[in-house]
Amino acid sequence: MTMTTTNVAPFRLKPWFSERPWGRKDLKPWYAETGTNELVGEAWLTGPQCVVEEGELEGRTLESLSEMLGGEFPLLVKLLFPNEKLSVQVHPDDAQAQAAGGARGKTECWYVLEAEPGAAVALGLKPGADAEKIKAAIADGTMEDLMEWVPVSVGDMLFVDAGTVHAIGPGVVLLETQQTSDITYRLYDYGRPRELHLEQGLKVIRAKTAAGKVAPKEMAGFTRLIEQKYFVVDRFELGRMEERSLTMDGAGCLVGLRGKVWVITPGDEVELEPGKAVVIPQGTGEVIVDAEEGATFVRCVAPVSAG
Repeated sequence: MTMTTTNVAPFRLKPWFSERPWGRKDLKPWYAETGTNELVGEAWLTGPQCVVEEGELEGRTLESLSEMLGGEFPLLVKLLFPNEKLSVQVHPDDAQAQAAGGARGKTECWYVLEAEPGAAVALGLKPGADAEKIKAAIADGTMEDLMEWVPVSVGDMLFVDAGTVHAIGPGVVLLETQQTSDITYRLYDYGRPRELHLEQGLKVIRAKTAAGKVAPKEMAGFTRLIEQKYFVVDRFELGRMEERSLTMDGAGCLVGLRGKVWVITPGDEVELEPGKAVVIPQGTGEVIVDAEEGATFVRCVAPVSAG
């Protein structure tokens, strides 16, 4: 029998660690170990290769559950751990990605979980930075001078619209929520021996986008961090053994940030741990969360209209 989305109970995924030259060897306190001695830059929490940790679906990858979930999971949620500057890059929108043979574009947002003094990200280009100036700056190593650098601190939410030239500096830990896509056009990489995609990138750059810091909105029992076409991200802070009823208007997940949280549906319960995601399949309806004192988590949802 083919299972519908309402037949699939919420499940927890094991993070998948992506090695990157700008990453770290030690991801504590988020993760005790990564399974590799290489530098890890990203922990994918809802990547297609992430594996279900327990329950009836234990051992299955998220990608293998697409049919049961009514399609590919629409959000790729990650933790980013930059120890050095990331490359300067840009992502296409849906139409541009599909014209190049991709499924969808890559619009994303960053929620700042940790930030050292002076930490910053780059969002967009300075006025007058046209294609010729970009090419020249890449050639002479001054690309950073063309970019708008934004200081960041813990709790900031930043929207990274498709078409925005952007970069991330060291000294932060970010929770990234994005469309499920890995199309990245790398424009400049500080001399690292990695492929650049200048021609493709110049075609999708927009001089002005909606990128920037997003002010939080206090809602009834939670804080709305961002609300965009492709994702809505909310933060919940719960008190001692506090129960809360949650609904998901579309496919989504809960990501643990601090403390223990239990996600409860009729006949089933799964523990949400810091640095991990519990997928709430579309059609689940209401879930109950029960948390220990001081627990914090975020809800990441792909609105139904985004599909």
